[in-house]
Amino acid sequence: MAEMSVQLVAVERRLWSGTGTFVSAQTTEGEIGILPGHEPVLGQLIEGGVVKVRTTDGQTVTAAVQGGFLSVTGEAVRILAESADMADEIDVEAAQADLNSDDEEIRARAQGRLRAAGQQD
Repeated sequence: MAEMSVQLVAVERRLWSGTGTFVSAQTTEGEIGILPGHEPVLGQLIEGGVVKVRTTDGQTVTAAVQGGFLSVTGEAVRILAESADMADEIDVEAAQADLNSDDEEIRARAQGRLRAAGQQD
């Protein structure tokens, strides 16, 4: 099975690091899927986006990301987010309350958190 090194890092902490077989992320150019051996690419992550990593043991690591960059080489993917929340750490009630905010950025972050937590499509 082909695999690649994956690092998911936010400004304040490293969220996850390991090996994966597939990574998906939402960039300003659209959603991108990365398999091992992918051509090198650099992408800008959207506010309120979701990153998913399928690990080599078949698990899925999901995070809500708030801006940043995705860097891909043939052997590795690095997600460098301005801020991020792992799906299992998200306060769903707080995110749902933020959907009513007058601030568009807060609403976008809330939608990303709810998608990462499996509460929205």
